[in-house]
Amino acid sequence: MALQIRIVVPTEISDQVVAIASAHEGTAEVSRIPGASLVPAGDVITVQAVRESAGDLLHQLRGLNIARVGSVTVDTPELVISERLELVDQSVPGDEADAIIWDEVEKNTSEESKLTWSYLAFMVIAVQLAGIGIVTDSTIAIVGAMVVGPEFGPLAALALALVDRRWKLARQAALALLVGFPLAMLVAAVATAASIPLGLFDPSKLLEGSTSTEFIYHPGWYSFIVAVLAGAAGMLSLIGRKSAVLVGVFISVTTVPAAGYVAVALVLGQPDRAAGSALQLLLNVAGIVVSAVVVLLIYRLGRRRRPAPSPYSVAQARITLPQMGVRSPFRR
Repeated sequence: MALQIRIVVPTEISDQVVAIASAHEGTAEVSRIPGASLVPAGDVITVQAVRESAGDLLHQLRGLNIARVGSVTVDTPELVISERLELVDQSVPGDEADAIIWDEVEKNTSEESKLTWSYLAFMVIAVQLAGIGIVTDSTIAIVGAMVVGPEFGPLAALALALVDRRWKLARQAALALLVGFPLAMLVAAVATAASIPLGLFDPSKLLEGSTSTEFIYHPGWYSFIVAVLAGAAGMLSLIGRKSAVLVGVFISVTTVPAAGYVAVALVLGQPDRAAGSALQLLLNVAGIVVSAVVVLLIYRLGRRRRPAPSPYSVAQARITLPQMGVRSPFRR
């Protein structure tokens, strides 16, 4: 898959950008329009590169501090017809499906870990659904709470912050978790307390126990194992841009249901169940963060050990079509 990188830079460093992009192993095209940018004043450079090497190219460009004096925009075109791009793609090691652009991962996790009104609303709704599922013994409502819960964003950001030692991002993610969960649990507790005099559910039936919700306040080794697997799958989905898989991740963990059970159990005067649910919540959070950190470290290690392309293959990929004597099937 090709990426189009649009770079706006002052004219005085434009030549450096062109030199870096032209020499990069995964670059198929480089174009420059001098003076095309009015605010800020400078040149506009467009680079077409394969995704497998785009992360390294962005890393090299970051050394020029372009973000301070201009901008870098990365887009994925719907269709690119280019035999030159195909040759470059074949010369660059790795696979597009496994390629990671760390700037993209960092931006996504940073955005999803912010303490916003929408994040708090989703958290409150999710824990409310969990509480309703607990008091009505409805597994459907509990599963719905797992899907709606937005907690994976801050957890993934916390893992990335630990790997990159980005303590500002770590504080941002921790704030979202430390505010979101208590607030949602407080609202769920108030709703539970208000539901009893209204006769919306029978507390005695809940206190008798239910096999469908018992797993929430009975943590064990499998609770941690499930959280570890879910955290690994979630991080793989995030860095692999397979967001649809995250639905399965949310269903696999019990962070939100555990938070809901803590609120319900405290209102019903069941400190043992509340403590068990709180431990379940902590185990899931720890398991998700630990496994996400391990996945990121493995990818980082794989990137450092990636073999360099042979000089012959890169040189061959940079031969233009007329030099090769190849007639493009798209020309008549």
